[in-house]
Amino acid sequence: MSFILPARAVPFAQEIEMTEADGFEPREGLTRPPYRSEVRLKPVDGSLQVELIAAAWGVPRRHRRPPTVRLARGEWLRWHINYRFAGMNGGATTYRLDTLNLAHGAVPADTFLGEPPRFIDERAHIW
Repeated sequence: MSFILPARAVPFAQEIEMTEADGFEPREGLTRPPYRSEVRLKPVDGSLQVELIAAAWGVPRRHRRPPTVRLARGEWLRWHINYRFAGMNGGATTYRLDTLNLAHGAVPADTFLGEPPRFIDERAHIW
């Protein structure tokens, strides 16, 4: 699922959380969930190097990961990764799908509603 970007000056991050307990109603501006994925960004010769750091406590462990991605100004990517967290939050098992839509530089508000020119899919079987 993708959303229209709010009118804000770049750079900025829009974080939206949807949970089963809330009927998957999108909520923006929440505190970050524990055990989240991280994104490492590094400017390199006018492009932006992007690396998704998998959540340390999530399974399955991913020993072979995609390489970093370079985005030219105006380019964007979508990165999917999923997890299972067993024994967290009072012993409950939880499942999570993270979707990172990231653009380098200013882009139109509806950019992420279309098909991504770059797509990395790290979704795995999470028994």
